[in-house]
Amino acid sequence: MKEFIKTIDGSNTLFSTKYNQHFHDLKTGAIQEAFTKHIIPSLKYHKNKKNLKILDICFGIGYNTLSTIYYLQKNNIEINLEIFSPEFDLELIESLKDFEYPEEFKELKSIIEELSKNKKYQKNKLKIELFIGDAREYIKTLKEIDIVYQDAFSSEVNSELWSVEYFKDIFEATKDDCIVTTYSIATNVRLSLYEAGFEIYEINPNGNRKQTFAIKQKKELKAKYIDMELKKQRNKEAKAIYDKL
Repeated sequence: MKEFIKTIDGSNTLFSTKYNQHFHDLKTGAIQEAFTKHIIPSLKYHKNKKNLKILDICFGIGYNTLSTIYYLQKNNIEINLEIFSPEFDLELIESLKDFEYPEEFKELKSIIEELSKNKKYQKNKLKIELFIGDAREYIKTLKEIDIVYQDAFSSEVNSELWSVEYFKDIFEATKDDCIVTTYSIATNVRLSLYEAGFEIYEINPNGNRKQTFAIKQKKELKAKYIDMELKKQRNKEAKAIYDKL
């Protein structure tokens, strides 16, 4: 197991030597980042649904998936939940049984151990499936996804999971009323989402840190709509991210 790094909310994270980035924002905290950037916005958006399919890109240490389960349990929200998550690092997944998770995840220990050992978990209304391998290929096998946690390492170092072609596959794998949540507010990322067919919105849940979410059809929401055509007119140098040939 690599050295644990404590974030501001007391939860541990890791540092990726492959991508030269921390798994989480140290000044936000691993759990709080999961809540504010992904879980709360997406579950509020789908607050009336009783069945949800979530695509968690990528699993990593599992905070987005585990925080989703914790949040639902804490708030007594009963839904049928399926989570699908690709991850290329098998060694990391197998080490999670020994990871020092925060107290909030104490009741989820059996889930963590099962995922670490068998890469899947299913009990009652919860199903989790981990896929070890190429996220791009895995996405093409999925359908009818309600929520996408777009939480890959940044586009500067992991561009294959931020390109127009990638987001087109996300578009095909999701329902018409899906929501894609991400920490990134970069114009090139937003252009990639937009050119793949998504409409772009901005929220500021903490009052000091903006973030992006995307949906397939423009609608009135408690969020700032980002007119990407206007962005393109005003910033002709801005370009979407495309796969390298």
